[in-house]
Amino acid sequence: MLAGYIHSFLFEYAPMQKTHSSHTLKSYSSALTLYIGFLETEKGVTPERLCAGCFKRPMIEAWLSWLSDSRGCSPQTCNNRLASLRAFLKYLGESNIGYLSISHESSGIPRRKTVRNKVDGLSRNAVKALLSVPDPGSRTGLRDLAFMLLLYGTAARIDEILSLKNRDLYLCGERSHATIIGKGNKVRTLYILPKAAAYLEKYRETFHGESPEPDRYVFYSRNHGGTQKMTQPAIDKMLKKYALAAHDLCADVPVRLHAHQFRHARASHWLEDGMNIVQISFLLGHKQLQTTMVYLDITTEQERKALATLEDECDKEIKPKWKEKSSTLASFCGILPLKK
Repeated sequence: MLAGYIHSFLFEYAPMQKTHSSHTLKSYSSALTLYIGFLETEKGVTPERLCAGCFKRPMIEAWLSWLSDSRGCSPQTCNNRLASLRAFLKYLGESNIGYLSISHESSGIPRRKTVRNKVDGLSRNAVKALLSVPDPGSRTGLRDLAFMLLLYGTAARIDEILSLKNRDLYLCGERSHATIIGKGNKVRTLYILPKAAAYLEKYRETFHGESPEPDRYVFYSRNHGGTQKMTQPAIDKMLKKYALAAHDLCADVPVRLHAHQFRHARASHWLEDGMNIVQISFLLGHKQLQTTMVYLDITTEQERKALATLEDECDKEIKPKWKEKSSTLASFCGILPLKK
């Protein structure tokens, strides 16, 4: 039964109900592979001995120590593995009330202390230099420019942009907007400035014709006949190519540019322009306001000023592989074996 739940979580529930991010799905799979590998190699658990006790708090804490001491994982990595395992245990408890106590028990395991890495954004000059590199006269240049304009203009997550379909993109001058489906399937509307909308409209006419198919991805992979969205590695390669060229124009452009820096840059620029911190939090899709504060590295003084804008806004009154006989625990659970 437990092996069945592992299989269902990895291959049915997580990709269909929980997330569309390939990185998150890979994280879930890696964490469970490591955990099952730990049970098998370090604790001698066989398919016949796999039981609820294998997911008790002492076992999980022993696993975290093993990740740190034997595999050299950093505190941040250990925390990420723990979060992935908790996601599975939460699913397990919700699927079968008999395992609910396991989920509650795991939530009490403290995270490892870490030093949070500062997210480096982009200066306004760096953004300007990056957007000046693509050649809108070519098909590829037009696509890349439209993508970067949308990425920066909306501050959306990379997978949110890649998951956009034509039906989600409304282009009509000053009223242009995109309907984004974010984490937890939460829907939010992000408005697009006229200049970016003009390039996006030209891009869509070039790549999708005068009558775009509503269910087709806005940015699709040409390697699969246009039926699949572009991949994050492809975007990463594209951004680094333009970053190298833009770095010669502006030293502020990091040569190892990644998509998340556009999101951070836009959020920081909104704050500099005096936008309400609650509005920024909503546009970013953050569940908690404190997440936005930490994300933007807001100091105590900046936090006071940011929160002070709320008073002004108030004044304005704005409102089944497990069934097969297997010799190893990993194959019994239907996941990859642990690499030594």
